[in-house]
Amino acid sequence: MQAGGFPRRGGVCRVTRADGPRIRTIAAVPSLSDLGQLPKRLVLGRPVRSDRAGESLLPKRLALPIFASDPLSSVAYATQEILIVLTLAGTAFLYLAPWLAAVVVVLLVTVVLSYRQVVHAYPSGGGDYEVAMKNHGQFAGLVVASALLTDYVLTVAVSVSAGTDNIISAFPSLNSHRVLIAVGLVALLAAANLRGVRESGRAFAVPTYLFISGILVMIVTGLVRYFLTDGGLTAESSGYSVTPEPEYTQMAGLALIFFALRAFASGCTALTGVEAIANGVPAFRPPKSRNAATTLALMGGIAATMFVGVTALALLADVKYVEHPCDLNGFADCETEPQRTVIAQLAAAVFGGNGSIGFYLIQAATALVLILAANTAFNGFPLLGSVLAQDRFMPRQLHTRGDKLVYSNGILLLAGFAALLIVAFEADVSRLIQLYIIGVFTSFSIGQWGMVRHWNREMRTADPAERGRMRRSQIINAVGGSMTTAVLLIIVVTKFTHGAWLVLLAMPVLFVLMKAIYKHYCHVSDQLQPDSDSRTLPSKVHAVVLVSKVHKPTLRALAFARATRPDALTALTVNVDDAETRTLQAQWDRYDIPVPLTVLESPYREITRPVLDYVKGIRRDSPRELVVVFVPQYVVGHWWENVLHNQSALRLRARLQFQPGVMITTVPWQLESSVGHDDDGRGSGPAPGDLRRGYTDDQADVTPYG
Repeated sequence: MQAGGFPRRGGVCRVTRADGPRIRTIAAVPSLSDLGQLPKRLVLGRPVRSDRAGESLLPKRLALPIFASDPLSSVAYATQEILIVLTLAGTAFLYLAPWLAAVVVVLLVTVVLSYRQVVHAYPSGGGDYEVAMKNHGQFAGLVVASALLTDYVLTVAVSVSAGTDNIISAFPSLNSHRVLIAVGLVALLAAANLRGVRESGRAFAVPTYLFISGILVMIVTGLVRYFLTDGGLTAESSGYSVTPEPEYTQMAGLALIFFALRAFASGCTALTGVEAIANGVPAFRPPKSRNAATTLALMGGIAATMFVGVTALALLADVKYVEHPCDLNGFADCETEPQRTVIAQLAAAVFGGNGSIGFYLIQAATALVLILAANTAFNGFPLLGSVLAQDRFMPRQLHTRGDKLVYSNGILLLAGFAALLIVAFEADVSRLIQLYIIGVFTSFSIGQWGMVRHWNREMRTADPAERGRMRRSQIINAVGGSMTTAVLLIIVVTKFTHGAWLVLLAMPVLFVLMKAIYKHYCHVSDQLQPDSDSRTLPSKVHAVVLVSKVHKPTLRALAFARATRPDALTALTVNVDDAETRTLQAQWDRYDIPVPLTVLESPYREITRPVLDYVKGIRRDSPRELVVVFVPQYVVGHWWENVLHNQSALRLRARLQFQPGVMITTVPWQLESSVGHDDDGRGSGPAPGDLRRGYTDDQADVTPYG
């Protein structure tokens, strides 16, 4: 033993004096030498202490790629989604694209301004859920929560599938491995996020900023080529014609309006992820609200600029993009080759074909940022899950932080559901996108109208100077609520038959599930409230020791039971074999054990049922009597040994725990194979019975406890 301390395996002991008795403080130190923890440490790295949580807070330069990668990356497919719908009618209605894009930009700016009010008013991280819960009540809050949870799962599935599309656009031979690539990318993202917010932020910052700079350079270069050079700007699909779908050939009046609204609804995918910053305010450095609002403004400005630029280039380069590649007249390999994405066609047109460095840089940056766009959901989903768990609408495990101070269970849950969606829809963006944005616009709408109520309440008690500022904020939120509600109705009507009904079905299921979880937690809480009965001492304590053989575990259990000084002590065995029972009784007498052995007859060779009936009989005869059942159990060191032992003990414990007024005490006996398999995996301490038998090991690091 070293001076001033008590060395202990798996921990550090410090001894201090402070005008009083000696105080020993044991601070746990995680071990990296345990081979069982090695795979976990390779993925997660070293665990982070709870008191270092402040060090994981994000500056704006890291918060932007973490929380805004989804809306920024939407630039890569928002224009494409508008073109897919418009080309259903051939090329006749492509003139609508710039007008639809302009409305999307106006909507984006309005929503960003609206959420700047949210992050100042509700900086705790609940976002639209907290706004709805406090201003509309529980029903609206759970509707928002179910909408956001659904949208986060879809964000991961759509973003990763879109990123996989761009990888395949650069390397078409990978098309047959689409689903495998997408699922692998989800697993990689989950692993990166499990390593912590700051670490994932550093990893994701470079691709996001590379994508932003690459797209802006492509836009400027493309515009220069189109307006200032003779080479022009021509996409590879510009020479193709489009075969219109028969039902879209003769459109006018309401049919044309409905068609345009459907294209607009598809373009609204550019707004997905805007709400994530409002949910992630606690992750920002102080002043949290101001930094979050600044990040929102930066995100909105960059996203709007890139979206307008990409849409303009696509129209100037005469890009054609259709839902079914064989509708492109002139695309010879439509049956075997995937259609190039809009971004890929623009990069090839601007930078000079497939072999150029610029083309591959844009494709690499786009694929990376689309994949990393899922990171917005990997941050938003666990944070929202934690808030819901704290409010008892989700399992408490979602509120637990992992080794790296992130909500690990939420990350794993999100990854699992997203992978299932990808497999179910074969990583097809066109099919997944139909399910998208309903959830996010539901939360947009309810949240903005909740903010209108919030300002009404605040203005009642505010001074005149503050009231003017609040009125301006209320007007912004009212305009945002009106626009997002209108868009939500458009999306539901235009996308319902194209797959949106699945989301409208999933949201009520989640709603009912959260209500059921809340009801369960409330019911449990009510049952656990202390009352007079819970403070009443039992009239007597009856100890029952289960006996199978006369061996060390049984004798230890009897000794422990006697040490508790119960009012009554019964050694209990079940007769399932007459010969073995007679042998047991003979050994009991030979060892002169000072407790009578009670034998229960079991004509059907059951063990559990006779014990249960005996315990129930004690409780029936004396309801205020506490029954303590001592269960001897082997502790083994290998998983396969558990198959050979402990089955009777496990079954008995499982049944006894449902009996009122019964306590179960497991008395472990460590077999030799368990030595060295303690909780830190390093085998501290002597083997069972060594000290009693006088055996010592000078080399063993034995912890003194007295």
